[in-house]
Amino acid sequence: MIYSAVPLLLLAVTLPLVGSPAAQVSQPGQSQTGGESGQQLNQKSGAGESVLVSVYVRLDFSNQTWPLTLSRTLTPPFASASSPPATLAGLGLTTECNVHHDGRTYCACLPGYQWNASVCSCRHPCGSPRSLGPCGCLVFSPPEAGYCQLLPPAAPASCLPSVPGTLSLNSQVQMPGNTLNLTLVTGHETTNLNWFLRPAGSPRPILLQPGTQVSLTSSPGQAVLSILNISHKWAGEYTCRFEAQGFRWELYQVVKVPLQVTDVARLPDQLSISCATSSGFQLSCCLPSTHLVYTASWSPAEGSKASLVNTPGSWCLVLTVQRCPAADTTYTCELQSPGLTPLRVPVSVTIIQDGDATCPEDSSAVAWNVTKAGHVAQAPCPVNRTGVVKRTCGPDGSWEPIHGGCTDAGVLALFHRAWLLRAGQGWPAVEAPQILAELSEQAMVVSSPSDLLALLGTISFLAKVVVDARIQLNRSALEALLKTTDKVLDLDTSSLWTPAQAQKPSTGSDLLLAVETLARSLCPQDHPFSVSLQNVRLQTQLLGPFPADYRVSFRTQPPLRAHIPRCSLAPLGRNGTNVSITSLVLQKLDRLLPSSYGQGLGDSVYATPGLVLAISVMAGGQAFDQGEVIMDFGGTGSTPHCVFWDHSLFRGKGGWSDEGCQAQTARASPTTRCVCRHLTAFSVLTSPNTVPENLTLERLSQVGLGTSIVALLVCLGVYRLVWRVVVRSKVAYLRHTALLNVALCLLAADACFLGAPLLPPGPRSPLCLAAAFLCHFLYLATFFWMLAQALMLAHQLLFVFDQLSQCRVLSLMVVLGYVCPMGFAGAALALYLPRGQYLREGACWLSGKGGALYTFVGPVLAIVGVNGLVLAMAVRKLLRPSPSEGPRAERRQALLAVIKALLVLTPIFGLTWGLGLATLLEEVSTVPHYIFTILNTTQGVFILLFGCLMDKKIREALLKRFCRSQSPNSTISLATYETYIPEQSKGRSEDTR
Repeated sequence: MIYSAVPLLLLAVTLPLVGSPAAQVSQPGQSQTGGESGQQLNQKSGAGESVLVSVYVRLDFSNQTWPLTLSRTLTPPFASASSPPATLAGLGLTTECNVHHDGRTYCACLPGYQWNASVCSCRHPCGSPRSLGPCGCLVFSPPEAGYCQLLPPAAPASCLPSVPGTLSLNSQVQMPGNTLNLTLVTGHETTNLNWFLRPAGSPRPILLQPGTQVSLTSSPGQAVLSILNISHKWAGEYTCRFEAQGFRWELYQVVKVPLQVTDVARLPDQLSISCATSSGFQLSCCLPSTHLVYTASWSPAEGSKASLVNTPGSWCLVLTVQRCPAADTTYTCELQSPGLTPLRVPVSVTIIQDGDATCPEDSSAVAWNVTKAGHVAQAPCPVNRTGVVKRTCGPDGSWEPIHGGCTDAGVLALFHRAWLLRAGQGWPAVEAPQILAELSEQAMVVSSPSDLLALLGTISFLAKVVVDARIQLNRSALEALLKTTDKVLDLDTSSLWTPAQAQKPSTGSDLLLAVETLARSLCPQDHPFSVSLQNVRLQTQLLGPFPADYRVSFRTQPPLRAHIPRCSLAPLGRNGTNVSITSLVLQKLDRLLPSSYGQGLGDSVYATPGLVLAISVMAGGQAFDQGEVIMDFGGTGSTPHCVFWDHSLFRGKGGWSDEGCQAQTARASPTTRCVCRHLTAFSVLTSPNTVPENLTLERLSQVGLGTSIVALLVCLGVYRLVWRVVVRSKVAYLRHTALLNVALCLLAADACFLGAPLLPPGPRSPLCLAAAFLCHFLYLATFFWMLAQALMLAHQLLFVFDQLSQCRVLSLMVVLGYVCPMGFAGAALALYLPRGQYLREGACWLSGKGGALYTFVGPVLAIVGVNGLVLAMAVRKLLRPSPSEGPRAERRQALLAVIKALLVLTPIFGLTWGLGLATLLEEVSTVPHYIFTILNTTQGVFILLFGCLMDKKIREALLKRFCRSQSPNSTISLATYETYIPEQSKGRSEDTR
């Protein structure tokens, strides 16, 4: 279609036609004016009747000739020689087009007509959608054939077309905190339904989508928009735009929301002033723009002058008090709107009297006036910053540090945009990348904790918007995010991060979650993609439906590598979908995360190598967090703990957890390998107070345990050979029975302890749990049998003439030696295993960080103390014998035997585990570790030497068995000893020799 250079173009349609019913539309032809004809839209009638034929006619003329042109008789383009003639009875104009100098054509529909929905969807409107109604004017460039169509018939007694729907709301004035409900009811099928909001002062409507405050529901013939917890930010003109009957329709409702006291900004909200230094002051009361009409006034107003100041998006009523009041006064800013309760905002003014303690004027950074002690002075933020700064005047009249929330206006504007996107206002797919691009520039102006919190809050809101709206970011948006993160990680800790974390402890955790979420939202067509910055490194890769092993490495300090086996990725590609993997490394983030540790890590303070690795796997638009990942974190220089950041710990504040992760330290290299059964953000923890495991201690422990086991086996073999000879008396039987059980328990405990390192550590390993429980029980049983032996000897010493039966004493010793330690071990398992504090990290032994180890050390030290008391009692009896206890020489020999037994076993076992307790203390040297290892692993040797081979009767029995000869003097001595010593003393003497 070719247009001539004329200022006006008219498109005509809807012609009342009189003629034959056989008249049909022919092929497009030329009109008398040189115009083109379009196709017929509707034409049927009886003979000789008038019918309404919709055709397209283009008329081309100048402003001076168009009335003459329309007055001429026009030949319809559908007339042909074979059809009867038809007469054009009238011409109705539907569309008026203006050709602008830029070559574009602006076509507006005349009343009663409108562009159909198909044309609307691919053209831009001329201006504001409200100027000529929905699709009332469109821009054509280049011009195309088209015309406005007749709207449905008008409603009765109305000249307006019948709209196929009604829009209603529960109340036009919504109280803050309520839920707004807008309901569209239509009897026609609707498509492309959208909701818009145009707030007060906004030039264009804003799209509403599901969010934290916006809820959209629909059912046949009805659609409902709900706004939760409404405030003045949701007041404005609501538009429901939809398509029905081939046209696009718009329905409107205006919603008004009254202001609250918190919506009104006061500066200051309190004031203390000295009338001697200042004769007047100013108070301001600022309101945001709203659809409600408010009138503001200050009271009292005597001696004052109020003025109105307009600012973008708000207006303020400023009260200038010219004369200082004589006493303390409360000024009230009263806001009134028709039909609403007046809103009163008070400001208290305190007059400083003579003798009051005050803080002097200070103009260091902000001009602070004289302020009464105990009051808070306020001042507006500098230019381009929003908020107020405050400074407290202390009770002694000295200024305290400045605090407050001055936030950069640009950073705060982005925060509000992101918050509204999260709430449901705006176009997430368009605005989220725009905000990310602007954040990279705004990160350079962060200079206060409030700036940092606003910046990090914006990133967190955008991450949630991207997930909820399923937005895919392009390379430029993701690169802008990483640059912002790199700058944020370099910000000063003491002046920015520490105050920000004091206000919001989860700041670092929220940043990690947001960056991790946004990093995995890259468009599939933009893979592979890599970014290398000072503190941020990213590598993405798109794998096929049948992925192989995934490997990635980063040139960090220390070097970092990751590997996901093929078996973990294979299930994700079963549906033929591609698998994308994003690996993100963040440096310096560890110092920004809270020092919080989950179960199994205790309350110690750990250090990290400064690296946090976040691995994300996406398949079919969904994130997967299950699968094995193997990571090499380089050298750590201490005992490593493989951990991940669990955002759910500590009520959402986050913390390190080792669940599902295991450390594997290679012996031949300093590399720490972490194997985890899930995907998230990983790191390595090391304790600065832990003595690093070394090969010398490990070898010393293995050799000592092996020697102890051999010595105990020899001890048991000796008892097997001489048992009947050395247990002929009751006391000797009970003593050697206790010593035999000590040897058996210690042998089983050492064997279990020696084999425990070969088992997979962790609370999920039943074998490791069993080994720890058995070691706990058997070592305790060793000490309880020592206690049974000491108590038996003490009873023989104190109650010489009151002896218990051998069967009864043996039963009590068995209960004390096995039942009591079983109770302690079972209680520790039941109490600390559910808390994750039962096992030591990376070992099958009790943890010293939650209290489990103290259920072993406590009874041991108590038993050592009881044995010490028995020893002291024996010494006292030795020094002060009683005449009724027998001859002095015989009594002295028996007491010396008791002292010998206690002096041998008690120091060996007591000193060993006393040093074991010392190794639990922080910042302990390596010397107690070596001494403890030597004594602990050679206890079997001490039992063999001092409990078995140094016993005179055992040596004599061995000599008699192996040498086949025995000295007569020895036999005579034994016979004489048994003849003259009472039975009780004889038993003790035999037992202790």
